[in-house]
Amino acid sequence: MALKLTVHDDVTALTPGFAHLVIEAHGLVNGPSTEASSQLLDAATRRLAERLAGRAPHEDPHMAAWRAAYTAFGAKPSRTRNSAEALAKRALADGGLPRVNLLVDLYNAISVAYLIPVGGEDLDRVKGQMRLVRATGQEPFTTVAAGQESVEHPEPGEVIWCDDEGVTCRRWNWRQGPRTRLGEESTHAVFLLESLPPMPHTELEAAGAELAESLAKASPGARITVHPPR
Repeated sequence: MALKLTVHDDVTALTPGFAHLVIEAHGLVNGPSTEASSQLLDAATRRLAERLAGRAPHEDPHMAAWRAAYTAFGAKPSRTRNSAEALAKRALADGGLPRVNLLVDLYNAISVAYLIPVGGEDLDRVKGQMRLVRATGQEPFTTVAAGQESVEHPEPGEVIWCDDEGVTCRRWNWRQGPRTRLGEESTHAVFLLESLPPMPHTELEAAGAELAESLAKASPGARITVHPPR
């Protein structure tokens, strides 16, 4: 089945100007974090510091736009930060960025360097088509708490990514479910980069091109397709 991601009209009405860029990749090589991926994360942190020039992440205009979007669907952005702001805060803290696995490190580095939400999903675990919608509140979100699997449900009106089986990411890009996360065994993936005005499409495209280049370098022979912003 051909990959298709749909953004519902209710979401675009909530946040005019929202754009997303999709990278589809097959034949990837994943595994534990490497020295090279660790160096990319360190370099991304330095680029972030230069971009912010002493400001806090939430003071960046792009992050301010995401905070406004979260407020618009009823979330508290200071408590449930978008993924880019949350990563940026970790990058600038004493502990620095986590090292997760090779593929996650690569897309986290782009997220921090460009201050843009980036996610990765294992295509072998996605069921049907992916959709960005406003929740009814009935969609299942399977997560793990204290080592035990549990099922939550989003708030009605919450913006969620979902597939035919349930929610894959809550509050737009706040918390990804474990079902579709990229593990060390993942070889087929979709990477999603999301932007709001005032970030121009040219910067979104630059972030996508840099991630595609990193993926190709880490996985020679992989088939990587960059779909333009929509």
